[in-house]
Amino acid sequence: MEAFDPELKKELDATLQARRELGAEYEPALVESFLEKVEQRLDGTVDRRVRRQLAEQQMSAARSSRSPAGPQGFGERFGFGIISLILAIPLSAIAAVAGTKGLVVCWLGIVAVNTVHSSHGWPWAARRRRESDWED
Repeated sequence: MEAFDPELKKELDATLQARRELGAEYEPALVESFLEKVEQRLDGTVDRRVRRQLAEQQMSAARSSRSPAGPQGFGERFGFGIISLILAIPLSAIAAVAGTKGLVVCWLGIVAVNTVHSSHGWPWAARRRRESDWED
């Protein structure tokens, strides 16, 4: 509601005119009627403000949910490590056919994949992801 509401001023003028015409005995009813209109106007203004504030909060929550996730939980990292070790067995067997060099390359790859995956939980890596322009 604005500081000066022309519609509310018209209502007040109409209420005062009706009081002059009807007399003092109707004054409590007229004042009550005017106050109800003021209260309805205030309720409407408050409702609009609350809805706007809720919409802004929902928008900010939606924006923050799109941002990269925080540090991964222990369960996710542990599960990824277990799966990579299970897959390392057949990969090692295949790489062993190529000899020691093949086995070393295989295990360097496994270690690299696990290091990259676990680096997503490091604070400096999270800072670099937030500063990145790739996601915008």
